[in-house]
Amino acid sequence: MVLMQQIDSFIHYLRFEKRYAVPTIKAYHTDLLQAVNYLKVHYEIEDPQGISPFHLRSWLAQRKESGESARTINRKISTLQSFFKQLLKEGIISKNPAESMHSLRLPERLPSYLRETETVDLFQKPIFTEGFEGHTERLMLELFYQVGLRRNELLTLKEANVEWSLKQLRILGKGNKERLIPIKVELLNLIQMYLQEKSLLPKADSLYLLVLPSGEPLYAMYVYRKVKLFLSQISTLQKRSPHILRHTFATHLLNNGANIQAIKDLLGHSSLAATQIYTHTNIEKLKEIHKLNHPRG
Repeated sequence: MVLMQQIDSFIHYLRFEKRYAVPTIKAYHTDLLQAVNYLKVHYEIEDPQGISPFHLRSWLAQRKESGESARTINRKISTLQSFFKQLLKEGIISKNPAESMHSLRLPERLPSYLRETETVDLFQKPIFTEGFEGHTERLMLELFYQVGLRRNELLTLKEANVEWSLKQLRILGKGNKERLIPIKVELLNLIQMYLQEKSLLPKADSLYLLVLPSGEPLYAMYVYRKVKLFLSQISTLQKRSPHILRHTFATHLLNNGANIQAIKDLLGHSSLAATQIYTHTNIEKLKEIHKLNHPRG
């Protein structure tokens, strides 16, 4: 099947040339397989030259009717645009059928985050696992909150990414973009002590910074479960994912006077628009303060 071959080639391109993160590649692959299956069943199309904007809009309408969110639909649109753009570049198609597609408008969602008192509790109240695993749990939480990492950035953080003399971490973010994050001496010392304990493990992975007691690198679900466990002990937030700590990192910086451009650079956002959600959060906080303290609030 021609389309399937093109998908395999595109996924290979994302993995080895663009070096996208594994979860991103999986999402692209899933989206494209869904689209190809739909086109084959409903329109008997197996050649990319036969695909029109109508066919793609039909598939997206079907996904919307099945209950998929606007955010998911937008990801699928992005997938289609990237895929057909690459086929056009390679001369496989003469026109990009996804070029005229526009993303759906998303409802504004303010990020959930911990209060500053809750972050104090996060490192005092939870009972960490005894021994080396407990030290891994604590360092993992410290890195999320003090550095604002994404989960995949934590998983791929290497020992060599610690710039000891400069007191900073070198982070490889989305799109293989690198950024430098300054860290406090306390966190640097915590990392140093962790590496000393790690060196005592019989078969510790020496490439990645954080490892399991077995010495193997951390994996995504382990990190998610641990963060959810500890957040549930100190917060009533419905969402308790690692990304909550990234939101908390940015919100606390803004609330304490940090420049929005600096926060953008620390988070590794490609545009300032992605960072603007934190200014909305700050405005909501100001409204609350005004209501509670102003005589006519």
